[in-house]
Amino acid sequence: MELSYQSTRGGEAGVTASQAILKGLAADGGLFMPSFIPKLDRSMKELSLMTYQETAYEVMKLFLTDFTEAELKSCINQAYDSKFDTEEIAPLSKADGAYYLELYHGSTIAFKDMALSILPHLMTTAAKKNEVKNKIVILTATSGDTGKAAMAGFADVEGTEIIVFYPKDGVSPVQELQMVTQKGENTHVAAIHGNFDDAQTGVKKIFNDKEFAKLLEEKGYQLSSANSINIGRLVPQIVYYVYAYAKLLLNEEIKEGEEINVAVPTGNFGNILAAYFAKLMGAPIKTLICASNENKVLFDFFQTGTYDRNREFILTTSPSMDILISSNLERLIYLSAGGDATANANLMKALGESGSYSVTSEMRERMKGFVGGFASEAENKAAIKKLFEDTGYLIDTHTGVASTVYSNYKEETKDDTKTVIASTASPYKFSRSVLEAIEGNQETKDEFEIIDHLSRVSGIVIPQAVEEIRTAEVRHTTVCDADQMKEAVLGFLN
Repeated sequence: MELSYQSTRGGEAGVTASQAILKGLAADGGLFMPSFIPKLDRSMKELSLMTYQETAYEVMKLFLTDFTEAELKSCINQAYDSKFDTEEIAPLSKADGAYYLELYHGSTIAFKDMALSILPHLMTTAAKKNEVKNKIVILTATSGDTGKAAMAGFADVEGTEIIVFYPKDGVSPVQELQMVTQKGENTHVAAIHGNFDDAQTGVKKIFNDKEFAKLLEEKGYQLSSANSINIGRLVPQIVYYVYAYAKLLLNEEIKEGEEINVAVPTGNFGNILAAYFAKLMGAPIKTLICASNENKVLFDFFQTGTYDRNREFILTTSPSMDILISSNLERLIYLSAGGDATANANLMKALGESGSYSVTSEMRERMKGFVGGFASEAENKAAIKKLFEDTGYLIDTHTGVASTVYSNYKEETKDDTKTVIASTASPYKFSRSVLEAIEGNQETKDEFEIIDHLSRVSGIVIPQAVEEIRTAEVRHTTVCDADQMKEAVLGFLN
């Protein structure tokens, strides 16, 4: 059965995988969804003997059905190469009874590398397939990690330009330095006055502006996205959950068919949605633990069935999760509505107009594999400190949120199912917050003094990605208001 893609809002159907990757967002503002979720056609035992690259092929071939075997394998092999600093690409570390899936060994030390290393290759292959003559402009909003990983992936890739918007005071110093020092003639960055939701809303508005698209078309450009709204970002993320299960099996940590839980620090909902897709494909995953920080809009949603972004936006020490509009949740809403695009479109319209919507009891029943939890700033700090003091294992502030929520979940439910925690960034990406969790206030030290001190305390080598920005030249200095984003795009493309 041929797999195609359709919009979650009903406006487009029968779209090929390569077309969906090129478009990023559907014309009606919806997200592309596969016409069905394919089942894994290899057993976990077979998958357990495969490399990361081989596993990636087995998962991705089922979704990207208009890519030839040679095309897909070429994309995979170019993506998952020596830019990862561990042979295993996504190693598992056991600490305090949980398995931490380390997704930060790529060139920008965050989990976004796992998908953004391959997206440029998928996109350029898709452009050739569809005989695209325009230059592809990747337009992305970032809460800190996507921006750098996307720029690193697309830097100097022929036939592309990449433009990234980030909230001026809403990312860590290391995240900001990584972005503003990015090399590449086709890379452009702008800080906006506002928060991540403002940046994301601005980008979506540009995507939905038909006049603007026409103007760009006349100049020889077309827009696409590197956010997890792009199916080409989401599909590669499914791989590491299948891989993690297979490796637990290989290492005899679990028996064949034994269920595991997965805990994911969640902002835009893409990473945990990928785990849900792995479950729907046949990976034996029992409960998906959705971990929020103090911006607990998702926790409240899973508790009540009402999604409500009308609340205070809180800046936390886990900035990549400081989000009140979780874009990828729309895909879960669509699935839980039984693929009813009209019902989904009505809910998204309500979110746009009033900032909230409520789902039906039937839809909630279909989401019962998810549980929500949240961690306060104090709990997150305490969890990082305790894990480090008890085991010597150091995690960043986002992984700390997931670790806290998992511990609370385990205590409340007495569920002792083996659990994989998605470890989404290197501790060095948020070094000040991590060091302060372990040792208290560090106000007097600058960022690199803190990084050096953290290395001494932890014994963990400073990653190359951090050493690079120590002396790198700042190349991007644009700052604008959220309502000037369109003008900024035109300025960059001029």
